Amino acid sequence: MSAAHHSTFVVERELPIGPTHAFRFWSDPEMKQRWNACHPDWTVLEDVFEFHVGGTEARRWRTPEGHEQTFAARYFDIEPQRRIIYAFEMSFGGARQSVSLATVEFQPAGAKTLMLYTEQLAFLGTAEARRQRVAGTGSGFDRLVEVIAAEPSPENR
Repeated sequence: MSAAHHSTFVVERELPIGPTHAFRFWSDPEMKQRWNACHPDWTVLEDVFEFHVGGTEARRWRTPEGHEQTFAARYFDIEPQRRIIYAFEMSFGGARQSVSLATVEFQPAGAKTLMLYTEQLAFLGTAEARRQRVAGTGSGFDRLVEVIAAEPSPENR
């Protein structure tokens, strides 16, 4: 049995749209999928998205090597265009890797949004795996910025 390593980390990203539209990239399943699907070679085995207080989000994949990865979340607080608070766990190959509490905040910054993601993490793997997991979170938010930047302005639709 491995020890739990606790940490809190914050990821900040400037999103090139206002908070109302930025929030939709978290609340709309199709928009979230556009930036959150990070392993195109993995087979999706389960995909549940119930974005409301008390709702769940669950994903289960199979890697090309045959291992299963899971993500299971529950939403505790949602204030549209301002804040999302949820807890989630991740596992790989049937072994839990981490349990977290995450807060996403959307702060207006002119025509843009400052997104603050704070995660309180209990990680059950190695220090190197934890570093990779934190880096992967940042990479996911880099994809979010890229997807938003590539989209036509909401005012033009």
